[in-house]
Amino acid sequence: MNANITRLSGKLLIDTEMGSFLGDKRIRLLEAIEQCGSISQAGKAVPMSYKAAWDAVDDMNNLAPEPLVVRNAGGRHGGGTALTPFARRLIAFYRALEQESQRALEQLTHNLEQDGVCGVDDFRQVLRRMSMKTSARNQFAGPVVAIKEGVVDTEVSVQLSAALVLTATVTRESAENMGLVVGADVMAFVKASSILLMVGDEERVSARNRLTGTVTRIQQGPVNAEVTLALPGGRIVVTAVITEDSLKRLGLVVGLRASAVFKASSVFLAAVD
Repeated sequence: MNANITRLSGKLLIDTEMGSFLGDKRIRLLEAIEQCGSISQAGKAVPMSYKAAWDAVDDMNNLAPEPLVVRNAGGRHGGGTALTPFARRLIAFYRALEQESQRALEQLTHNLEQDGVCGVDDFRQVLRRMSMKTSARNQFAGPVVAIKEGVVDTEVSVQLSAALVLTATVTRESAENMGLVVGADVMAFVKASSILLMVGDEERVSARNRLTGTVTRIQQGPVNAEVTLALPGGRIVVTAVITEDSLKRLGLVVGLRASAVFKASSVFLAAVD
């Protein structure tokens, strides 16, 4: 394989009906407990907070058919923590499954490069974006093209397409924690209830974002209506939830030109690692 080819890689996550049970971070925590004999020391090694480590152990013990971690009290040093034989078998199973998964991804990498359909980086980016789950109706993705830092808040501009730029306001601390820099790939989320719709071009509003497009779909309910606009280029759409009274007052119908207006503070950002 060409040395310039980027490898696909992934992490396994085992779910149950009660929620996420086992993933890479928890496996590393179990392995660290085996080495350190202490949950607090294992948490530092992962790293994760003391509380998060204990919570993870409790969750795993609650969801597993057998205990994974046992606490031994007493002794001059206050006892310790150890893995059960079941936990050791589970770790071995997870690591074996991880190796098989990586082999499959390496084969997929080879096939993508051989077929020339798309670059591995492009394919991996799509997978990362699709794996995110959120309750926000509107989800966008693009690179950061500008960052303007204030005393408390930071204004971040995200390029959605050649003609569309979305602006978000986050705290400086959040921007630093996410490692936001120009060129970083991010996801942007906006709740449909945070979006106002306007018809006409003369209105002046204080909201930072105004995306103009064409109404493509209206889903009416007894109280509210969901209105979808196709933005320039047709690839990106934005959806707003408004009252039935507002729908009638604005005269919204499919094919009408309208604008989706929302504040920069209504945009939530997520960094794509």
